[in-house]
Amino acid sequence: MRSKLSNSSAERTRRPARDVIDAVLENMQKNLEPLKYSILAPSRYLIYLHPAEYARLEGIIAILQEQTIRALSEEVAARNRRSILRRCTRRILGDRKLCIENPSGEWSVEFLSDPDGDIPEGDILVDSELLLPANAELGIGERTRLVRTVHSGQQTTGSVAQIVYDDDTGHHSYDVRGSVTIGRGGAAFPVDIKIVSSVDVSREHARIRRDSQTGAFFLIDLSALGTTLNGRHVPRGYEEVDGIKQENGTETLLPDQARIGLADTVYLNFCRVR
Repeated sequence: MRSKLSNSSAERTRRPARDVIDAVLENMQKNLEPLKYSILAPSRYLIYLHPAEYARLEGIIAILQEQTIRALSEEVAARNRRSILRRCTRRILGDRKLCIENPSGEWSVEFLSDPDGDIPEGDILVDSELLLPANAELGIGERTRLVRTVHSGQQTTGSVAQIVYDDDTGHHSYDVRGSVTIGRGGAAFPVDIKIVSSVDVSREHARIRRDSQTGAFFLIDLSALGTTLNGRHVPRGYEEVDGIKQENGTETLLPDQARIGLADTVYLNFCRVR
């Protein structure tokens, strides 16, 4: 879940640090995920700043992080606080106000200097994710799930496939409901499954596409160093024309169970659930 706060050319001077906190709060408010009995708030936030802006704030990053976490907690508490009138209305009319929850129990906030030079000075780019708690019984670490909301006239169902993988941050799983993009990501490269690994894995390394008519899944290679399916390289899904990457429509059918390799560095286990 991504949001961007920009300065106009007339305002492109120095932003007060509180604007960064406000940008995180705005991202949280826009990306709340309503469920039947509660509302989930994104738990992890990556805030990208122009290198000059990051250098200016670097000495107070710890304080900025602390106050951002405090602001998130206060915003959730304020939204969950019920007035006396609402409580009375609830008793009389059965009105139920859903509470906002942080599914991981704590906030993760990280400030980063834009590594790609894509963010103009004065702009703020915020990425957020739902962070699921560690499962002690399974002995695995934290798992992240990027929530994508799709509005459709058809009734939605649960996940139809799952991807399980390990990278430099631990063990992860991702429920697949539609098409997903996989890679290291970056300020200008939003991905659904973010791989923390060496630069051998491309920022946009591969895409899995689900055909809405047949329900079949297809693998598309978008990388520089290649993608494998059960140990065999799949054909490249793009051509470079005048230095610009253009997809060529080449894709490979995924079996119900598959092992996908990213530059022979990270391996993802794909399993169709239904």
